[in-house]
Amino acid sequence: MKVNIDGELKHLFAVWYENDVVKLIDQRKLPEKIEVFEAKNSDDIAYAIKDMVVRGAPAIGVTAAFGLAMAKKNKEDMEEAVKKIGATRPTAFDLFKAINYMKANNFDLGAARRYSTEISGRSKKIGEFGNELIGNGSRILTHCNAGALAVVDWGTALSPMRIAHNQGKNIFVFVDETRPRLQGAKLTAWELGQEGIDHAIIADNAAGFYMRRKEVDLVIVGADRITANGDFANKIGTYEKAVLAHENKIPFYVAAPGSTFDFSISNGDGIPIEERGEGEVLIVNGKNLGPAASHARNPAFDVTPNKYVTAFITEYGIFRPEDLGRMKSLMEKDLFMKDVPSSTA
Repeated sequence: MKVNIDGELKHLFAVWYENDVVKLIDQRKLPEKIEVFEAKNSDDIAYAIKDMVVRGAPAIGVTAAFGLAMAKKNKEDMEEAVKKIGATRPTAFDLFKAINYMKANNFDLGAARRYSTEISGRSKKIGEFGNELIGNGSRILTHCNAGALAVVDWGTALSPMRIAHNQGKNIFVFVDETRPRLQGAKLTAWELGQEGIDHAIIADNAAGFYMRRKEVDLVIVGADRITANGDFANKIGTYEKAVLAHENKIPFYVAAPGSTFDFSISNGDGIPIEERGEGEVLIVNGKNLGPAASHARNPAFDVTPNKYVTAFITEYGIFRPEDLGRMKSLMEKDLFMKDVPSSTA
């Protein structure tokens, strides 16, 4: 991704391996500053994933891959390292894809590098296919952050927007703030700004307002896990955006690599949903938003039924939910996908 640092445009990755250390752009510090978090062992990797130094299913997978290669180099107990890293974020299927891939490749650093390169390359392909859905003048709504920060480079939902912009298309992006952690306001807006893509941050509850006024032409979001029938989990608030888009006859697209598809689960009822601490909802900048005695519920994700999905944008092409069987057949011929686990156990 392009990043302006002290007036100089540089290309950065969300996660990389350098000098026996896994390095990550600390997403908790954006947009105020760019700070690199250095993970030196599997404990650091587990902390970085759990505390959302890194987030976004594909980026979590790459972080896990590099982390396991580092753990092997450090002569750690690999069974314990796998268990520790695998317990961090239960909803993100890419995490388990990466762990399985590394197991099958003896936790080799070269395998981790190949995994990262594959994920980045596939996200660019997603952008190329998704760009076909974006016209000059398109007004797009997105939720949470499914950009380069969530993938390593390019992104999923943002990849088509990047390519459309690079081709000279005049586009505008509505960015949901995405409470409670504000990944849209803090991360997506930052990425779009770095690329010079016109956008506006809106309150989560404002999406329907703009849809009803016919100011949104299409919605593109990412995903953390997609099941065999096309139900999918994504950041909390995605479901209501899909319902609103359906009500207002606006196309609703889900951009994700094959590594996010879990064909071992028949429908969305089988997706484990992470519930995070109530402090993310109740406390902002160290201050309570509500009465001290109040508690909060904080599911990190929700599940959107397939009937609200127009199509999935993948590295294999664009597929409607009823066509995912055809995509599965393509994945079965894809050597990179052969290590997809049959379960998250």
